[in-house]
Amino acid sequence: MTTAVLLLVPLLMAAPVKPVAKVIAPAAPKPVSFRLDVMLVFFRAGCNSGGCHGAAAGKDGFHLSLFGYDPAGDYFRLTRQMIARRVDLAAPDQSLLLLKSIGKVPHTGGRRFAVNSDLYNTLLHWIEQGANDDTAGVPQVTGISVVPDKVIFADKIVKRPLQVIAKYSDGTTCQVSQLALYLTNNKATADIDDKGVVTAGKRGDTFVFARFAKYTAGAEVIVLPKDKFKWPKVASNNYIDNLVFGKLQKLHIAPSELAADEEFLRRAYLDLIGLPPKPADHDQFLKDKDPAKRAKLIDSLIARPEFADVWTTHWAETLKLTGGNDAAGTDIKAIYSYYEWIHDQMRRNTPLDRFARLQITSTGSTFENPQANLYTMLPQGQYDAKAVAQDVTQIFTGMRIQCAQCHNHPFDRWTQDDYYSFVSFFTGVKRKMGADPREFYIYTDPNAAPAKHLLDGRPMPPRYLGEMVDVQSKDPRVQLADWLTSKDNPMFRENLANRIWAHFMGRGIVDPVDDVRISNPPSNRELIEELGRRLASYDFDARKLVRDICLSRTYQLSSTPNATNRDDDSQFSHARLRRLRADVLLDAIDQVTETTTSFGNYPRGMRAMQFYEGIRRNGNYFLKTFGLAARDSVNASETRLEPTLAQSLHLINGDTIETKLGLSLIIPRMLKDQMLKDREAPMEIIDALYIRTLARSPSATEKQKLLALTVGHETSRKVYDDIFWALLNSTEFAFNH
Repeated sequence: MTTAVLLLVPLLMAAPVKPVAKVIAPAAPKPVSFRLDVMLVFFRAGCNSGGCHGAAAGKDGFHLSLFGYDPAGDYFRLTRQMIARRVDLAAPDQSLLLLKSIGKVPHTGGRRFAVNSDLYNTLLHWIEQGANDDTAGVPQVTGISVVPDKVIFADKIVKRPLQVIAKYSDGTTCQVSQLALYLTNNKATADIDDKGVVTAGKRGDTFVFARFAKYTAGAEVIVLPKDKFKWPKVASNNYIDNLVFGKLQKLHIAPSELAADEEFLRRAYLDLIGLPPKPADHDQFLKDKDPAKRAKLIDSLIARPEFADVWTTHWAETLKLTGGNDAAGTDIKAIYSYYEWIHDQMRRNTPLDRFARLQITSTGSTFENPQANLYTMLPQGQYDAKAVAQDVTQIFTGMRIQCAQCHNHPFDRWTQDDYYSFVSFFTGVKRKMGADPREFYIYTDPNAAPAKHLLDGRPMPPRYLGEMVDVQSKDPRVQLADWLTSKDNPMFRENLANRIWAHFMGRGIVDPVDDVRISNPPSNRELIEELGRRLASYDFDARKLVRDICLSRTYQLSSTPNATNRDDDSQFSHARLRRLRADVLLDAIDQVTETTTSFGNYPRGMRAMQFYEGIRRNGNYFLKTFGLAARDSVNASETRLEPTLAQSLHLINGDTIETKLGLSLIIPRMLKDQMLKDREAPMEIIDALYIRTLARSPSATEKQKLLALTVGHETSRKVYDDIFWALLNSTEFAFNH
């Protein structure tokens, strides 16, 4: 098993001894293993990487499997294609395999290693020994580990070597640091060279990774500042704060101050019900002297019907609810019934494990059993078991297994075996059209063949991700739902907890939330694990976890940074500035101006948050410009939150705000109520507009500047419309903070 180490690590020379009369013939060189030694040369030298011969079409007429997932195919291409050229048994050192690698003949990839290097000698000896494949089974790598798995730079030492230990199927281990490949998530904080030596950069927290064979493992790297740090006295509200603040203390980052009541009030309303507080809500909350008023507010908002609307829209986007197009099974009636079913589950607070199970195991009419539309909405056309398997995995575990369709995942642990075995859970799902052409029936064919492996065409019985036991069942989706939604399954519980966390905190602990992989680790592993455990202990009651998050001091921190956390973007030391979603922003404008938006044939008064089929058919320019999800994929990035120039231009020059201000009766009502009878009235109107729009009173400086605009125009609607227009166009209004 350890021939790689014997060949690639220089042997220790024995001390000189006196000659003896008997001459002993030297031992025959140990055979070089193609799969354990030669394949690792290609891996280490980068020959089978995606940018070289490991590309789908190969490079310059020569193809290797990506990172060596197909050694049999690689052996054939090396020894049976271009016979006596790539591998020359008569003159081993003249083999193209060697000449190109050392740069002796033209090679697009340049020189990969030097003559007489360990890598060169491994290939040379293999060819000299006959360039044989392994005749018997060889031990397989079953995993790797990085030692140490956590590195802290806190003094003058700025470099630290890592070791990579490989475990093999025969029970042995081997140090393979010199053969692994290395990468970092953040070069500015910590870099790592091709020998596994980590170099510290600026303060922060990141991960470095080692890849060997088909496995990737990482080590956390913390770089502490050189200045002295004293942890402030910060109260914790619950377990979330204990875990967040514990990590911040290790990083020498102090959390921001607690958000003021007005800041918290607006944040909680926008996050929990997708609407800003009304002036009466603002006044009532500020007058309340109860120390528990924040907890009371959270509970009252969670109980409101708008809370269910927010999470219905979240799941409608995630599950690709979009109708009225030409794709089979996605008629508007089907999507509406599916949306109403989701809304009913959110309103009833159906546990999330049951919510997932009901959809995954669904059968029957897409009208009578709306959850069966999972198998029409995800494919968006003809049924494709591979596409459904990929989407189900991404939705309910946060993992993207698509890469393993063509080759082993280059940055995660999933193999082609994992991929095709998981696809087999859905190959038995069939669809047939009902009497109504808009209706489909979903059923299971117990005799359906499993998916076939792309590499060799062998059938792949259903298996859970990462497990080796085949699932035997007439409808394996039932067993899949049992495994997936189990309280003991961290993939499911942590994915759901992370999605909920990201909604309130502006980013996931794993971010993006649907790109969970070894090379994208959580910024706080203890936190995501505990959130997942709590959600499972609550029997997957999402509202209980939402309450925990909103009650935490972490959620209630100010968005104003301090000197230590100004650069923090992943440890939740201060509230994150978040541009409002398109539907939330439009609904906020409507509520603040007391107007409504018309959505074509939909009932008047319907909010953008209640629009059930996404932007594809709606065509609303505002929603499209501000990034409402098209629902073309299950990716969380479908909802775009980045600010753009087009958005600013529309707010300033477009017809949305201008039209709504023209229709709004707020300013005329204030003037009609004769609020201008005394000289304090202009300030009362300005105060009222600030509270209505931004959920706060204006500062002294703001008051002074705006009052100056009203001098001589105390009864003019135009001056107050201008102030109202400026507030609606402010960054503060468009962002949650």
